[in-house]
This record gives sequence, C-alpha cells and structure tokens, in this order.
Amino acid sequence: MLRLLAVGLGQSGRHWVAGMLPQVPEVELAGCVDVDPAALHLVVEHAGVPKEHCFTSLGDALAATDADAVLVATTLPAHVPVARNALEAGRHVLVEKPFAATPAEAAEVVTLAERRRLVLMVNQNYRFFPAARAAAELVRAGGLGEPHEVEVDFRHEPVSEPGTGHRLLEQPLLLDMAVHHADLLRFVLGREATAVTCEAWNPSWSGFAGPPAAVATVRFGDSVVASYRGSWIGWGQATAWAGEWRMAFEAGEAWWTSRRSMYDSGADRLVVRERGAEPREVELPRLELIDRAGCLAEFAAAVSTGRTPETSGRDNLATLSLCEALVKSARRRIPVTPAEVPD
Repeated sequence: MLRLLAVGLGQSGRHWVAGMLPQVPEVELAGCVDVDPAALHLVVEHAGVPKEHCFTSLGDALAATDADAVLVATTLPAHVPVARNALEAGRHVLVEKPFAATPAEAAEVVTLAERRRLVLMVNQNYRFFPAARAAAELVRAGGLGEPHEVEVDFRHEPVSEPGTGHRLLEQPLLLDMAVHHADLLRFVLGREATAVTCEAWNPSWSGFAGPPAAVATVRFGDSVVASYRGSWIGWGQATAWAGEWRMAFEAGEAWWTSRRSMYDSGADRLVVRERGAEPREVELPRLELIDRAGCLAEFAAAVSTGRTPETSGRDNLATLSLCEALVKSARRRIPVTPAEVPD
C-alpha cells in the first residue's frame, strides 16, 4: 500500500482525491495539503477527507503522517519547490504537468531524485488512453512502413472565465495544453524532435494574457515532419482533448483521436487505411485504468518494484525541451533546435 499526500487542492487536486485515488487500490490517501483553508474545507466537504488529515504546510503533513509519496497538484510556480521539498524528505513524487517552467529547473529536480534513489514521475496522462497506445504500437510494429508525416489538430473553447485559470498564463496553449500533444508526439513516434518552427498569436479580443493559438512544424530526425495547429479560442466543433491525428506512412495512413471529455475515453478511435485497401477500424486495447488513474497505477507499480516509470521525470525533460523550443520559436519568429536534454 502506497500512502500518498496530495498537495494542492484546487479543482485538479480535488479530482485526484475524489475521482482518481479510489480507482487504484494500491494507493491510500495519507492526507491533504493546501495553504488555503478554504480549499481544504472543500475537500473535507465534497471528498469526505477527515479534518485531522488536512494541513496547511507540507512540513506539518510529513511530520504527522507516515506518507511514502507526494502528489504535487499545485499551480505551476510551486511544482519545483514542493517536489524538491518532498524528495529531500525522502518521499517519492508524482507531479502534475507541466513539470516545471523550464527544462533547467526540472533537471535539478531529476538529479535530486536520482541521487536519493526515489521515483519521480510526471502526470502525462494522455498516454494512458487506448487510442494513443494503439497508435504507438502501430508505429512500432512497422506494418505500414516508416511514418513520414503527422498532422495534429486541437480546437477548444476556453474552459476558464476571463481573468481566471489558464487565461492568465504567459503561454496558455503551448505550455498548458500543447505539452500533452508534444509528449504524445514523442511517445507515438518513438523519436525526439530535432527542429521546431512555431508561430503563436493572441487576438485583442481573446481574453487571454498570452497566445491561445499557434501553428508549428516539428521535425523528428531526417525523415518525419509533424504539423501542429492548436487553438484555445475555437468556437466551432471542438476536437477531442488529445486532438485529431493523421499519420502518413510508406504503405498507408492512420487517423486517430482520444479523450472525449475531461476524464473519458469515449472518443478513442484508430482507423487504418493500407495503400489500395478500404479503411478499417482497429480494435483498441482494453486498459484496466485510464487517464490519471492509469498514471497513478504506473507510479505505484514503479515505487513498489523500484523500476523507472513510463513518464519519469528524466523522460519528461525531452517533452519540456520541445515545449521550450516551441515557445522560443514563437517569440523569436525563427526556427529553433530543442536543447539537448541535460545529463
């Protein structure tokens, strides 16, 4: 049994506590931490967490409980400080995406976890859906030959009211949303990005502090080019949260999508068309747990066995480097090479 402290009890943190932890029998809630007593009151009222298991500081919670691990579901600025404090206290860490504001900050935390021989995992939960895993297997199996082109489209209206939530971020699309799609590109293709060109913009009427729309071209090695079109101000038909993907191969193409609503795999589909044949729908794998619950189960298994989790902190450095390259290219309006992942 893995005893977990949940730190950060906003909407996301409360969903972890009330909706995700009960699905994973190997994990037990040791307590909740938030600097805002009102947030703790909500988790007591709506999730049934006993008041005596709620704390306003991580230090008090660690001293009062026998927690093995810490879930960091705070806002982005607190990800690194809370993760560092937990690791220094000898606890394993599962941290929400984006891991950190920069790859350099994240690398320091990765080094600390490895030095302490503790598990550090990032919640890249879009990997834990049936269609994404089937698409990755399609590439690895090689039945359609080598991929050479990928198109990803994401469109959605804002989920925060003006002046709140992701609308306040400096890079609301590229860091808060496209981090999912960047990580999926790495996962599905099994390759790392080598060159990025990105244009991002913010219409005067958008209500966002930073650019909510972007187009990008990402090269993976010498043979695969991905095009990405994303919008947080899409007022028409929304895509699924993982976007709509078209993948072109030597001997055919594939179309897939995933994650219909915030925590639902209902949209998951993978359609394959081999050259000269009719399209066929691929049967998707049956996953016992999806989304954040799947990620949490992977985290618990990694702690239990001592193995490296799928979306480890070290692996996620490459995702952060890709996102940083997208941001730099958009700011400078020039092509950028993703930084080498720090050792």
